[in-house]
Amino acid sequence: MGDERRRRSGRGRLSGEDKALWRQVTKSITPLAGRPEEPPEPPPAAPAVEEPPPARPTAGRASPPAATPAAAPAKPPRPPLVPVDRRTLQKVGRGLVEIDGRIDLHGLTQEAARGRLVAFLAAAQASGHRIVLVITGKGAADDRADPLAPGRGVLRRMVPAWLASPALRAVVVGFSEARRQHGGAGALYVRLRRPGRGSGER
Repeated sequence: MGDERRRRSGRGRLSGEDKALWRQVTKSITPLAGRPEEPPEPPPAAPAVEEPPPARPTAGRASPPAATPAAAPAKPPRPPLVPVDRRTLQKVGRGLVEIDGRIDLHGLTQEAARGRLVAFLAAAQASGHRIVLVITGKGAADDRADPLAPGRGVLRRMVPAWLASPALRAVVVGFSEARRQHGGAGALYVRLRRPGRGSGER
């Protein structure tokens, strides 16, 4: 009786070897039409891969900011021309202040007169001269009527513009019309800067 009970209790239970054998048998069996085929067992899931944590920035190793290009130094503004003061004009007229040099531009074309004037002023400044006389001439009546006509009248109009130009600002402090004994309206007293003092001197 005991053996019979053990045989009955063992019915319906398959060992591991029986299960493996049954799988091989079922693989070779063609399923009947109309009956769905049993789905195969799902493959084992792949183990999850842990992502590395994001790298933390290291203290003291921050990238330096982009260098900002240095701005070009601004050029100092040119000082305005200062006419020769009245006291100096009186001293020059009375002979108390000597005229250090003079140039006569009579009869020259504009191009020639300008080139000679610039060279004269540069040489006078290098020699330490302070007051020079530039003679332009008053011009004839026809020259004054037509400022574009060649002659002394044109130089009378153009020389002040040349003296006030930026090209001569480092040489010329200022200028004024000469006294009668030195040519009056046809000449100019020109005050020069001292060499090496820069354009800030007056």
